[in-house]
Amino acid sequence: MLREIFEQPAAIQRTLDLYLDGESLRMEAFAPIEGWLNSRGEVLIAASGSSRHAGLAAEIIFEDLCGLAVDVEYSSEYSCRPAVNPRQPSVLVISQSGETSDTLAALRFAKDGGQQTLAIANVAGSTMLREADAAMPLAAGPELAIPATKSFTGQLTALYLLALYEGSRLATFDAAQLKQRLVELCALPALIERQLDGWRTSITALATKYSDAASFLYLGRGVHYAIAREGALKMKESSYVQAEGYPTGELKHGPNALVSERVPLVALATVDRNVDDSVLRYEKTLQLFADMKKQGARVIAIANAGDRDVPSLVTDSVFVEPVSEHLLPIPEVIPLQLFAYAIALEHGVDVDRPRNLSKAVIETGSRE
Repeated sequence: MLREIFEQPAAIQRTLDLYLDGESLRMEAFAPIEGWLNSRGEVLIAASGSSRHAGLAAEIIFEDLCGLAVDVEYSSEYSCRPAVNPRQPSVLVISQSGETSDTLAALRFAKDGGQQTLAIANVAGSTMLREADAAMPLAAGPELAIPATKSFTGQLTALYLLALYEGSRLATFDAAQLKQRLVELCALPALIERQLDGWRTSITALATKYSDAASFLYLGRGVHYAIAREGALKMKESSYVQAEGYPTGELKHGPNALVSERVPLVALATVDRNVDDSVLRYEKTLQLFADMKKQGARVIAIANAGDRDVPSLVTDSVFVEPVSEHLLPIPEVIPLQLFAYAIALEHGVDVDRPRNLSKAVIETGSRE
């Protein structure tokens, strides 16, 4: 698991190389998906586990950057519906292996109903990539640990690329904005690479400090809610410590009753200062931190490098170099992966082979 966490800059770069010529979209790579999107811009994403969390992030990214109408379903629920959605949204399925049984069933259900389908998967030649009307393979490389790490950030990378392609095609942003986003995206692998060792050092110390926690509540707003969900899943499957992800603003609507010395908070408090909505979410998160400080809660925050407000309000901070709002999920999830890994070591868990879990196969229930 640790090796694959540290492989993420290279894995992201390999996926970028599939779809970019330098800092431009490789249009021939997107040609197979040209007719995938329905005429009303309606998308249904079906996935399970970590892949569904990537879909939750994509929902926000597609709506914000492309103006699409997006819904996200659990694959296991979608394929049990009595009838296909009469609006015939285009269906996007996401899977590490391309063989996840529930997601494969969702893909076939959509195809049987005459819906246009697109598959994103990491394993070349996998069933989903072959059976979908269009395919976006990843190049994360073989993922051997059970918890998804590099495949997850690979999925986020591909989904962001898909948003840039569709946004440019639908003219929801101009050529200059596309260029700016591509330049930033191309710089991402190096940005992550230079932070990995620092993250590992700080996270290792935090794991020792918080090894007594009975449970964690993970919090995030907007696109970061998906990453809170993913961080909680990583903690559960890697270390066997109970964790749940919530929208930050929902903490006081019930879950706050759980917060105690043994139930710390892990909160995403990064911000894109160039986006008003992101600043608003950040300011609301600061207010929550102030309230939690009065309450005596233990809080770990993921914040922008150079942020001085967050550290003054929380117990511990982990810093991420700032990037734009819709790219932040990729670097900010990595400290959460490392935290799950480090807590697992504190508890003596074999992180590569957590009990009751296996990599997805066609015939059995899957968890990616």
